Amino acid sequence: MEKVLVVDDDLGIQKQLKWSFADYEVFFADDRQSAINQLRRQEPKVVTLDLGLPPDPTNASEGLKTLAEIISLAPNTKVIVVTGNNDKENALKAITIGAYDFYQKPIDSETIKVIVNRAINLYDLEEENRQLIQSSSTSDNLIGTSENIVKASRMAEKIAKTDISTLLQGESGTGKEVFARKIHENSDRCNKPFIAINCASIPDNLLESELFGYERGAFTGANKTTKGKIECAQQGTLFLDEIGDMPISLQAKLLRFLQERVIERIGGRQEIPVDIRVICATHRDLSTMVAEETFREDLYFRLGEITIHIPPLRERDNDVILLARAFLNNYNTEYNQSLKGFSDDAVAAMLQHRWPGNIRELQNKLKSAIIMAEGNVVTAEDLGLHVNDEKVSKPMLNLREVREQAESNAIRAAYQMSDKNMSRTAELLGVTRPTLYSLIDKYRLDELKSES
Repeated sequence: MEKVLVVDDDLGIQKQLKWSFADYEVFFADDRQSAINQLRRQEPKVVTLDLGLPPDPTNASEGLKTLAEIISLAPNTKVIVVTGNNDKENALKAITIGAYDFYQKPIDSETIKVIVNRAINLYDLEEENRQLIQSSSTSDNLIGTSENIVKASRMAEKIAKTDISTLLQGESGTGKEVFARKIHENSDRCNKPFIAINCASIPDNLLESELFGYERGAFTGANKTTKGKIECAQQGTLFLDEIGDMPISLQAKLLRFLQERVIERIGGRQEIPVDIRVICATHRDLSTMVAEETFREDLYFRLGEITIHIPPLRERDNDVILLARAFLNNYNTEYNQSLKGFSDDAVAAMLQHRWPGNIRELQNKLKSAIIMAEGNVVTAEDLGLHVNDEKVSKPMLNLREVREQAESNAIRAAYQMSDKNMSRTAELLGVTRPTLYSLIDKYRLDELKSES
């Protein structure tokens, strides 16, 4: 049974709310100290707080202090402040401090019950997101529930235990190296080196020596024998980022290595066997480059035994909000900040923005916003984004619509993660099979029923 804390010194109000919240486990407090004690002891999801608390019920200052302390101790708890008819100013102050909503007396049981129900539903959704983010962050750093990212993630998991050559294709900033590391960390080579090299960041005349190494005296300045990145990755994984920028003169030597699994250092005559897994990535269209004869066709087919397309951020539905929340938690710690979330206009702006720089752009904007933010939440202005009012989907501000969309996304994600097994899907979602089927019917997810 969900817990609700009622903070009010009026015994009549306490009795009325206890009757109104018959479906919940209700606790009471009549002043600031008892409210904090109950908060620590019971950890309720929702608190209703009368701003007129002792020692001076006619002054809202004690109630606002209580609110600030509750938000500080339990920032995820939803606080609904209760005010007098003519106290809109203090109600707005409470919202600024971090209250979820406000309600003006006299209390109508049905109305406040609806508000509390919505608050609990929102708390549950946010808690689910927090658990999802924590699970994703600790396991493989891939965060998201959109169909595109789940599909790519499942492909990465399936090939991880093999040594098949893999090509990761996607725009700059989509997280291709994160995928490469996921594959390595889930492979049998996870305890061996993961060596990454960006082919676009090294001059053409140096890239060969970086990859293959060189013998002492091979060229001016070669004062000692040096292993290349390929040798350094022995028994591990070599990640060749931006393989499309590799000069065509070097592509033949790379192809021979991939076929023979031996290398020769520059200036050397000895063949050195190397046992590694190779993962490549590029933002270029290699098939077009092959047609234009700027990339070797045989190397293209050798590298792309399996190709995983990493979706850009604009094609990942609401994943941008999940990612933003995860980054916010990380950057709060890194920059010693305590921002609690995002304003409505920030959420709308992030969903509208096209994100040409993808996840890297999102990270940069969040770092700047966290440093520059003056309130307790990040706003669209802090992010340097603007909201196009014509594109704002007003139903998204309705909690019922938000819940339906979030639950539909969660069901689809769990269905994909469980290999389309209904029993495992229900287990992942923490519901029974009958409940799952009811939700599928409720949200008209007919494609799930037809596939199963």
